[in-house]
Amino acid sequence: MKHEIQFVLNGEDRHATVASGMTLLQLLRDRLEITSPKRSCERGECGACTVILDGKAVNSCLILAASVHGKSVQTVESLTVDLAKGQLHPLQKHFVEIMASQCGYCTPGMLLAAKALLDANPDPTYEQVKEGLAGNLCRCTGYVKPVEAVLAAAQELRETAASR
Repeated sequence: MKHEIQFVLNGEDRHATVASGMTLLQLLRDRLEITSPKRSCERGECGACTVILDGKAVNSCLILAASVHGKSVQTVESLTVDLAKGQLHPLQKHFVEIMASQCGYCTPGMLLAAKALLDANPDPTYEQVKEGLAGNLCRCTGYVKPVEAVLAAAQELRETAASR
């Protein structure tokens, strides 16, 4: 069975015809050519396919594409402030500065899990950041530097908000 869906992807209205069993991950990667959500375990265990769905970090491999009708989806492409001017989102900037990623496979999922966390809690503790990233597995970097990068980004975001 086919479903006509309308949703917002990275701030833009999108329309798609999807099969009943198609996952959001398949829609993003195979049909819309958004490759930042990575295809990995396809069981919701690794976090490589994390996206933000209506403000919550979710594993796109577990979400049926038809269920995003009327909803908002964010991928890591939504984070960059102005790539032409070299302006990255504070999360991206601090992941680079602190060297919180190596191979980069898990990085989009970690960035989105971190963004969802900071949107809900702009002043998290070290333990809250660890918990917020817990669903994202990393074999290269580990977890100390990503947590430090999220905390640094949180501080920058708070300072920026306070100066406005």
